[in-house]
Amino acid sequence: MAQFDSRTLRNVFGRFATGVCVVTMMDKGNNFHGLTISSFNTVSLEPPLVLWSLRKQSWYAQHFLEAEAFAINVLSGHQHQVSDIFASAVSDKFHRVDHRVSGYKLPLIDGALAHLECKMWRQVDGGDHWIFIGEVVDSLHTEGEPLIFFNGRYATTAGLSIPA
Repeated sequence: MAQFDSRTLRNVFGRFATGVCVVTMMDKGNNFHGLTISSFNTVSLEPPLVLWSLRKQSWYAQHFLEAEAFAINVLSGHQHQVSDIFASAVSDKFHRVDHRVSGYKLPLIDGALAHLECKMWRQVDGGDHWIFIGEVVDSLHTEGEPLIFFNGRYATTAGLSIPA
């Protein structure tokens, strides 16, 4: 089997356009945590399951391993600054971004296109990542353009369409 370096592989992965989301949760001390992810996946409709992954070396890994629930906030096309804030190491992320707390005590980012509130269903060892699978317990969405990440840059779908 051919050898390759992780930078080359990251460049290949970067050729896959993804939506941009912020995953949020509240820990047992009632502190909010959140980070930007470049994608999540639907797993099942019955039960309604989604997944996302996090590097095991991430500062957030232990928080999410102990979490009972999390929210996926699908960012809209004008929220690239929100993505940048949650991708950074700043400690006061939730003071910089408008949000509200759901009935499930999960922080939901204002202006997002969609919110998926999930109770933790499974955590799977995935090499150098943890794979978190959540059962969707509530969701809502609105109209708008999504924020997309491709080849290391943000984009939107504004003006793009394929004729039927």
